[in-house]
Amino acid sequence: MGKAEGHKYNHGHALILSGPPHHGGAARLAARGALRVGAGVVSVGASGEAMAEHAARLDAIMLRAVGDGADLAGALQDKRINALCLGPGLGLDARGKALVGAALDQSRGEPRSTVLDADALTLVAADPALFAALHKDCVLTPHAGEFARLFPDIAEKLNAPATIGPAYSKVDATREAAKRAGCVVLFKGPDTVIANPEGRCAISAAVYERAAPWLATAGSGDVLAGFITGLLARGLDPFSAAQTAAWLHVECALSFGPGLIAEDLPEELPKVFRKLGL
Repeated sequence: MGKAEGHKYNHGHALILSGPPHHGGAARLAARGALRVGAGVVSVGASGEAMAEHAARLDAIMLRAVGDGADLAGALQDKRINALCLGPGLGLDARGKALVGAALDQSRGEPRSTVLDADALTLVAADPALFAALHKDCVLTPHAGEFARLFPDIAEKLNAPATIGPAYSKVDATREAAKRAGCVVLFKGPDTVIANPEGRCAISAAVYERAAPWLATAGSGDVLAGFITGLLARGLDPFSAAQTAAWLHVECALSFGPGLIAEDLPEELPKVFRKLGL
């Protein structure tokens, strides 16, 4: 579609769910990442107590009252919302659990593309019903500790010393996890591995000339979750969104260089896009 015919909703509407008051920075980082990567509209869903905090910090990003699971179910009646992100700063309380449950509820028809990160992963790991509700349009983004909570037996096999070959690798572990979860798994680290349930796999390695150790900074993973969510909103399939976001995440870090903080990552995207000729 040409620019003259374009509209912001043609590029998707991403909804980022935030947690309790004074814990909203992670959701705002994810939202900024989703907006910069190209989602046409990005909203932060917040409880009433947290609305003022977000309102003071958000401009281009919209704000929506989402106090509980019922509120989220109501919000999702707006079919323009086509991508969700839950986890960054969400909290592990009853509200967080209810929001994850509402996001994964398939009883209202076709589920939304959904990124589950951070606290959402811990909630899913602790509740078999939530784990069972995972669907093909989900993307899980665990680091090693979260992966071990979600898939303890797979993590144990991965971490066991290799006594005979071939060794069980991170690729093997991520593929097995994706098959079990029935969705895309992005297993974070310098050697990030992305796999889907059918066994397709990609490695996004930040090593050698692509090494970016300054990515190990607070909030970096929240921005990555936002990148994935924004790309899902734009219409990429879960595997492509996760793979592309992981690559862009490292490119932004390399473009900025040492001294990076999480807030710098979304702001570096325009420079990376120009370099790519986009």
